Amino acid sequence: MADRRASAIWEGDLFEGNGTARLESSGLADALPVSWPSRTEAPAGKTSPEELLAAAHASCFCMALSKQLADRGGEPGRLEASATVTFEPGSGVTRSALEVRVSGTGLSGQAVSEAAEAAKDGCPISQALAGNVELTIRAETR
Repeated sequence: MADRRASAIWEGDLFEGNGTARLESSGLADALPVSWPSRTEAPAGKTSPEELLAAAHASCFCMALSKQLADRGGEPGRLEASATVTFEPGSGVTRSALEVRVSGTGLSGQAVSEAAEAAKDGCPISQALAGNVELTIRAETR
């Protein structure tokens, strides 16, 4: 079992206030600025919970996909993944769309697609979102 910790500080009301998020376990970020406009408008140099969720989902998915590819006899290759998390005010997070480019595995496009679908369903972040958020995957083999 491994626990990871992050924290946030917020000052002011929802629309005009702002805050910071801190990645405590790794110490990699001490003051990531966050605000309501960074969630619903242009980021303007600030992050949002959805961007942090997208980073978590993309990295978790890559780990799961590397395992799925190896289980299918694939060679270690390169995975370039992104996640686009959609936030709708009043509804919350409604979607996480994963995209991945896979190269150097020696597997067919069909095998990569099957592995990507299994990784989408099996990664722990996907499992945490399942049933609450639409999850999609688009895989491309190079």
